[in-house]
Amino acid sequence: MKEKSENSVKKRQYKILVIDDEPDINSVIKKGLNRNGFEVETFIDPLLALSNFKAGFYDLLLIDIKMPKMNGFELYREIKKKDNQIKVCFITALEFYYDGFRRVFPKLNVNCFARKPISIDEMANIIKEEIGD
Repeated sequence: MKEKSENSVKKRQYKILVIDDEPDINSVIKKGLNRNGFEVETFIDPLLALSNFKAGFYDLLLIDIKMPKMNGFELYREIKKKDNQIKVCFITALEFYYDGFRRVFPKLNVNCFARKPISIDEMANIIKEEIGD
């Protein structure tokens, strides 16, 4: 009877969807999170991300707040209609005020916010914490 070695047991790779209208930021996040063991898909257009979203496929969305065509909060609200179990973490370069967010979006159950600039290691830790890893 063969024993399983620790190396033969592969840890599940979490799937992250990143939506940020800046291609360079998407590229850096994707490469960094791939190095941290995540499987990452990116979109620069929130409407395209919404039309390609697959319910039950992703473990977490990483969404920029300020984007053209549709802001991150609007995108999240539309995605929640397709998958009400999806977890999200918003990223922003702007000063963020949680109380203001709650007044504008009282029904969105979101507690994960990351402020740019952020290191990839810190972002990976925030994602793991939000996923519950």
